[in-house]
Amino acid sequence: MSEEPGAVAPAESPIPDEEEQGYVAPAAKSIKEIIAADTDDDSLQRYKAALLGSAGSGGIVVFPDDPRNVIVQKIWLVVEGREDQELDPSQPLKEIKKTKFTLKEGIKLRTRIEFTVQREIVTGLKYIQKTKRLGMSDSLTHMVGSYPPKETAHTFTTPEEDVPSGAIARGSYTVHSLFTDDDKNEHLKWEWQFEIKKDWA
Repeated sequence: MSEEPGAVAPAESPIPDEEEQGYVAPAAKSIKEIIAADTDDDSLQRYKAALLGSAGSGGIVVFPDDPRNVIVQKIWLVVEGREDQELDPSQPLKEIKKTKFTLKEGIKLRTRIEFTVQREIVTGLKYIQKTKRLGMSDSLTHMVGSYPPKETAHTFTTPEEDVPSGAIARGSYTVHSLFTDDDKNEHLKWEWQFEIKKDWA
């Protein structure tokens, strides 16, 4: 599935220690501040207008009673040869924690996240996943990108991952997932499980 125009291309890497690498996130700016900057540069103004779209006329509010800037609405596990398996982020976290998906060993796996951005632009969205089993852990960070407010939902799909195979790989895994950004806002933090089996049954 192709990603939306204007979003940073996704990448996969171990979770970076941003402080050790000297990474400094850009200062957060409101839509009004972005529009007001560089007014003498016509080409930059046209670029910003194309990027912001209708958001450039003011902060879009999709859910007036929800103060959050980024709202994760749906999460799916996308696997080859099967229907997408959905995780409902609107449930209480303790219920999500009980969710366990069955995965056949050796398949290709992706995660798809549908989310709404409202009021202000969000920069440097990241999906961070830490998988644990029997005292061992593995971490991945997927760069999602920067997005303007929009009345319709944005969608991001991670690159394919190979589900391990073999007798040693089979069993239950616990996953800690985090949807965050450059300002270290935790838009959604949840825990879930999956079990690798020799077959789907």
